Amino acid sequence: MAKTWILDTETKGTGAHMVPLEKALQKRSAEQDLAVVTLEGPPAPPRPEEPPAPLSFRIVDVRSSQVLAEGVDARAAIEVLEGLSSVVDARIYVWARLTGRWRLLTLEEQKTLWGFRGRREPSVAAGGER
Repeated sequence: MAKTWILDTETKGTGAHMVPLEKALQKRSAEQDLAVVTLEGPPAPPRPEEPPAPLSFRIVDVRSSQVLAEGVDARAAIEVLEGLSSVVDARIYVWARLTGRWRLLTLEEQKTLWGFRGRREPSVAAGGER
């Protein structure tokens, strides 16, 4: 009785070789038994959600390289921008907590912050309501 041979291509970089069909079928059935392993660990405890920290800004005058404001919130940063004539007159940075560095805002981000100029809420001391 003749043996049936097949080309086994499941080698590790050494090229394919000829093996008897029975041996290839045994190898595949053994691999299928070991291929599906399901491990389940205990569920991760839920993390308490921290509210995001308020952004901290640094504003530097382009012409004089003078720091106009550092470590201020968005409202104070907008008040500093009120005194400037153009969005490109200052470099605006935001504090990145993960890297521990000041990150320069993109021009689009600077324009967005610049767009809030002139929209000041009436202060409580002036008799306005919030």
